[in-house]
Amino acid sequence: MLKKWSALPSCMQVPEVKPYYDALKKKQFSLLCKRIFDLVVAFIMLILVALPMLIIAIWIKCDSHGPVFYRQERVTTNGKHFRIHKFRTMVNHADKIGSAVTVGNDSRITKVGAKLRDYRLDELPQLLDVLAGDMSFVGTRPEAVKYVEKYAPEYMATLLLPAGITSEASIRYKDENKLLDAADDVDAVYLQRVLPDKMKWNLESIRRFSFWGDIATMFRTVAAVLGKDYN
Repeated sequence: MLKKWSALPSCMQVPEVKPYYDALKKKQFSLLCKRIFDLVVAFIMLILVALPMLIIAIWIKCDSHGPVFYRQERVTTNGKHFRIHKFRTMVNHADKIGSAVTVGNDSRITKVGAKLRDYRLDELPQLLDVLAGDMSFVGTRPEAVKYVEKYAPEYMATLLLPAGITSEASIRYKDENKLLDAADDVDAVYLQRVLPDKMKWNLESIRRFSFWGDIATMFRTVAAVLGKDYN
């Protein structure tokens, strides 16, 4: 499930990443279970939510001009670039008129988009990315390319595994957009304050990775969406 160390991109073959690689190398069976779980559950869920996703798609098209899906380029395993599937929750071409991260009072968010974000329904299409192997149910949230390019060497360890729909960092920072509300320079605050704090959780999750730990994170995510505060 892991590439050989020598086959990793040069930006990942650094001393700061090696301890995380060695830890994951000992957990190949758990990594296999993780992939099988992703494939089976994503396939079943896509069947179950096909009709709700169709309704959401129609709702989006009736609410504002633009495509149903938002397909920004993100980064996943071993630095691979892919275009994420999300329901569009902002005005068309929002990434060209503002930051790659969203603040709580972001004027780019549509009326339907605000409701979808509240319950993370905008992320349902990422089941397609899970089936494709670009994402997993649990893992570091996929960052935009411009943020990954500014990663500290240790942060590269988060690219050893597929990006995730949810993570411990996502649970703790579920209201991240509100934290950025008062920022004059959203990108700077995100890179200097928010991202380092999230990475502490992301790196710890890789260090302590287990299949059952991922399952527990998924249950905590559901509880967080329903209102439970883990901070």
